[in-house]
Amino acid sequence: MKVIKEERLIDYLKQFKNYKTLLKNGSVLVNNNVVTKYDYMLKINDEVTINKYNKSKDIKIIYEDKDIIVVDKPYNLLTISNDKEISLYNLVSDYVKKNNKKNKIFIVHRLDKDTSGLIVFAKNIKTKNYLQDNWDKVERRYLALVNGITKESDILKNYLKENQNHFVYVSNNGALAITEYKKIKEINNNSLLDINIKTGKKNQIRVQLSNIGHPILGDKKYGTNNYKRLCLHAYKLVLFDKEFISEIKF
Repeated sequence: MKVIKEERLIDYLKQFKNYKTLLKNGSVLVNNNVVTKYDYMLKINDEVTINKYNKSKDIKIIYEDKDIIVVDKPYNLLTISNDKEISLYNLVSDYVKKNNKKNKIFIVHRLDKDTSGLIVFAKNIKTKNYLQDNWDKVERRYLALVNGITKESDILKNYLKENQNHFVYVSNNGALAITEYKKIKEINNNSLLDINIKTGKKNQIRVQLSNIGHPILGDKKYGTNNYKRLCLHAYKLVLFDKEFISEIKF
């Protein structure tokens, strides 16, 4: 929300329920920076954002045991913090520390901020290393709603590079990315795809689908579509003998 007059942050926040708690929890962002000082002075046209994922109760736990915790990440939430925003890592870490302050979680893999779906965190370094060392044996599947009518199925193989602005693009050399898809159905001249990634390169699904002329709906970075969200969801995760499913409707 744009600020229309200069005033203290605490005065601006009085329009929200539990505004003091929001401020204390680091859920208030000004121009994408977390601000916790009540006397911070807002300027006209400052952008104030309330991060609604400020409590561990917002986390959807799919599975948990002594070694791992599988979580259904909402879209518009970072996997790990950039020191400016609350992240899924922060929320899950707070959750496991409720039982014991010494409890920890470890990053195994990530999803883009705008991608929703299943993420597994390790609860100890041994499990983290084991999962990462055997990550090529883990099945990860995604649902994507893309612009236009695609082939019934295809295997996309491209070399990807990243420029200094963190934009990933198809090149004649670089890191090999392999993405396999099958079309589930057509919806209003769009295609719903079941995607199986064979490699885990940054933004690979988004880049490769855009490269063939079928960008994911809502992808402001690699497409031109206006949609309420990025229509990419990690719906299936198979960890050796355990299978997890997350349903989604775009």
